[in-house]
Amino acid sequence: MAGKFETDIELFYTEKGAGFPLLLLHGNGENNTYFVHQIEAFSSHFHVYAIDTRGHGQSPRGTMPFTIRQFADDLLAFMDQHDIVKAHILGFSDGGNIAMIFAMKYPERVERLILNGANLDPSGIKRSTQLPIEIGYKFASKFAGKSDEAKLNAEMLGLMVNDPNVAPDELAQIKAETLVIAGTSDMVKDEHTRLIASKIANSKLAIIKGNHFIANKNPEEFNRVVMEFLTAD
Repeated sequence: MAGKFETDIELFYTEKGAGFPLLLLHGNGENNTYFVHQIEAFSSHFHVYAIDTRGHGQSPRGTMPFTIRQFADDLLAFMDQHDIVKAHILGFSDGGNIAMIFAMKYPERVERLILNGANLDPSGIKRSTQLPIEIGYKFASKFAGKSDEAKLNAEMLGLMVNDPNVAPDELAQIKAETLVIAGTSDMVKDEHTRLIASKIANSKLAIIKGNHFIANKNPEEFNRVVMEFLTAD
């Protein structure tokens, strides 16, 4: 592939299966093992890549900014490094935010998009969840200069306070067929999830039983809904 997009690190990943690429993007503070119930199930139909985000799991932190938009550029570099011209992308939580930004910036690289528990900005998160994160971020920021570990902790919390900051109307940039999926008791407000779905032209909405972590806690239902979406004509 000519003109490959370069970045300062190489992302760690696990892969399984063959066929059309399906990229799995985990949430904040997690790694690719979050998708333990998806990798095997989806690999019977797709070439699954479960990727560790920059500074998560076994992927190095590097020197670039620690932002959702940088992570989207990291994903572009990953696809170029692996000669993936176009892929289905499934993102959970912050991974959903990465997938959302990626689909806005690089629509020609996305076939179908699944946004699970994504949010446009911190106001989309229930206050009972968001307030402790904001308090933790303020506290962690004071100690960020003490060590690399303290800095990374502050950066992780900062992602949930400062990112992704997408205006609803910007979602019109997403051209891929999209499944917006969340749990019945998700930490993302129901009206916020529905707003995201309403602003993406070619989207479907699915609310299934469970909390924010439905892919891990209710995998049979989650996988069924996702597979139906990915294999529909």
